Amino acid sequence: MNAIAMLEADHKKVKALLTELESTTERGVKTRTELFATIKGELTVHEVIEEEIFYPALKSHPKAKDIVLEGYEEHHVVDLLMSELESLDVSDETWGAKALVMKENIEHHIGEEEGEMFTKARQVFDRQELEDLGSRMAKRKTSAQQELGIPVSS
Repeated sequence: MNAIAMLEADHKKVKALLTELESTTERGVKTRTELFATIKGELTVHEVIEEEIFYPALKSHPKAKDIVLEGYEEHHVVDLLMSELESLDVSDETWGAKALVMKENIEHHIGEEEGEMFTKARQVFDRQELEDLGSRMAKRKTSAQQELGIPVSS
């Protein structure tokens, strides 16, 4: 699979989960808990394949370096928000607001990746390079899911 297509498929899945999470309320403790765990698992594996394979390959191209460095920082911000959400009870009155801020940060990041970053990637990688990266990312995604005990999702 093409690396960009794989990342876009992940983005689509996470955006749908985030929309579902946004519609939960403080009373939906079980639903919130399960959705947050799913989102955290998806994002963790997604970060692994981006940060270990896609970002380093793209960063080696001088014209893409700045957007990749920004991507790492945006991952860091989302990681901080997820950590704070994990330490809060899902019924806490601030949980929903913090989850919304996380959603907005993720959506902003996805927008930048699918815009500027993927445009740069299409300029610097040929089709075969994108296929090779995608193959490496697919293998790493499977191993990361196993290492982290995250169920393999379709």
